[in-house]
Amino acid sequence: MVKRKKKLGFTLVEVLITVAIIGILSSIGYPSYIDFVVRSNRAEGLRELMRIANLQEQHYVDNRSYTEVMTDLGLNADPFVTENAHYSIDATVVNDTFSLVATAQGTQASKDSACGTISVTDTGKKTPASNCWD
Repeated sequence: MVKRKKKLGFTLVEVLITVAIIGILSSIGYPSYIDFVVRSNRAEGLRELMRIANLQEQHYVDNRSYTEVMTDLGLNADPFVTENAHYSIDATVVNDTFSLVATAQGTQASKDSACGTISVTDTGKKTPASNCWD
């Protein structure tokens, strides 16, 4: 009786099945990941819009007027670019009312075309009223 050594390793079929499973999971997971990243970047723009709206209100309390110049609010540039450079935010003042508009920049603009620009006014009106503000 001859003892045969058991061979260690994987067969080609096992490797192909594993590669196919990884490919299927990746094709499902990657678009979800990209969507998550885009929504996370949008949150940065929304956060900064609300912060700058509060700065505008503080400027109004101190000076009895809103300002279009972002550096008057203590920001470092006009228009203001968010920390990760996903959005550029600028103000428009007309008849003692302001509107802040965040415009997507770079890859955020190409991947988030539905919410390329989001804005808020002094009355708190947020546009577009779609999923952009969720």
